[in-house]
Amino acid sequence: MHADIVVVAAGSGLRMGGLDKSLITVAGQPLLRWSLEALEAHPAVRRVVLVTAPERVATYGALDWMPAKVTQIVPGGATRAASVAAGLAAVAAAPGAVADVIGVHDAARPGLSADVIDRLLAACGNNAAAPVMPLSDSITQVAGDGASRVAAGAVRRERLAAAQTPQVFAGAHLTAMIDALRGGAADSGAQSSAPTDEVGYLQQLGIPVHLIDGDAQLRKLTEPSDVALIETLLLSDAARRLGSLGAVTEALRSIPALGALRIGWGDDAHPVGTTGELLLGGLAFPGSPALSGHSDGDVVLHAVADALLGAANLGDLGRIFPANEQTPRGADSGELLREVVARAGAAGLTPRWVDLTITARSPRLADRLPEMASTIAALLSISAAAVSVKASTGNLVGDEGAGRAVRCTVLLLAEQKGG
Repeated sequence: MHADIVVVAAGSGLRMGGLDKSLITVAGQPLLRWSLEALEAHPAVRRVVLVTAPERVATYGALDWMPAKVTQIVPGGATRAASVAAGLAAVAAAPGAVADVIGVHDAARPGLSADVIDRLLAACGNNAAAPVMPLSDSITQVAGDGASRVAAGAVRRERLAAAQTPQVFAGAHLTAMIDALRGGAADSGAQSSAPTDEVGYLQQLGIPVHLIDGDAQLRKLTEPSDVALIETLLLSDAARRLGSLGAVTEALRSIPALGALRIGWGDDAHPVGTTGELLLGGLAFPGSPALSGHSDGDVVLHAVADALLGAANLGDLGRIFPANEQTPRGADSGELLREVVARAGAAGLTPRWVDLTITARSPRLADRLPEMASTIAALLSISAAAVSVKASTGNLVGDEGAGRAVRCTVLLLAEQKGG
């Protein structure tokens, strides 16, 4: 028996601040790599088709760790159904006979094990199979929206389960599934009745779906707060398989050695101007004047860029973007930081953690710090959970405390490839 698997990594990552969560580092390696390596190692898996957002296809194709069984990287669509349909269509168009079993797996579930794959293949037969987990919390129906929500009756959980992936089906159903998913992709409005996973489409087609016991390690990474828990699950799974000493050894192999870590320090301050609009951390603050400077005056992004340059030993921001005709007046600091990230990347350096403090008398920043962390994380291609943003008035001391200037200090941790 052999299987072809579609791995879906095409989500927008809105709950991760717009970050491509498939490439964030989890327990020492990119999230996506965990699932791909599990599939690569399984003898029954013949090929893997990876689906990602159209703008990420080239990036994924250039990854030097991409496993050999990933034969195609295809652009997804506007919905999950469209993305899965694109992946399955690539499977159908691949040379050779259709695989005995076709599967679909979420890249955001890194804890895929050979045991789960084995049990899915055994349960599939001529029909389909999926892993599910029992519900531990009480389930309540909800009426109304927002602050008007009220409980509308309890639901007994004995006949309910949480679906996981991979979800698999016999190769004979491949064409029917592609057609069903394309139909579901067309029905994507706010009131859509289209299924939310492959099990739903299989049921629409009248194909029995056999359920197997799922695995707690298959938890899906959705929110930044999930990262720490999933790292714990992955390492505990290693401990379960290898014994505690083996797990520690395995974990240490995947975590950057101390010699591969680099620390950068950034510090920037600008006087408060009298016109324009304040920009801090890539966010606009209407009603507050812009900071004076040759560029747009975003001291936060400047300090982050300087910290990354310091970690890479590439000089300082003023050397790369001097305050003269070489740098356009009012230059976008986000674009400047992107250029610094590219230069650091070319030098083999990858940001891993940022801790920064903004010192300003005004405006009030507290409510927008999470948004700022997400914006900075997106520029650095790391998780928002790896960006700490703090604000202080400096006890109203100095130019910052008097409202004449804004300062930002940054400590940045980065990993040196081959360090």
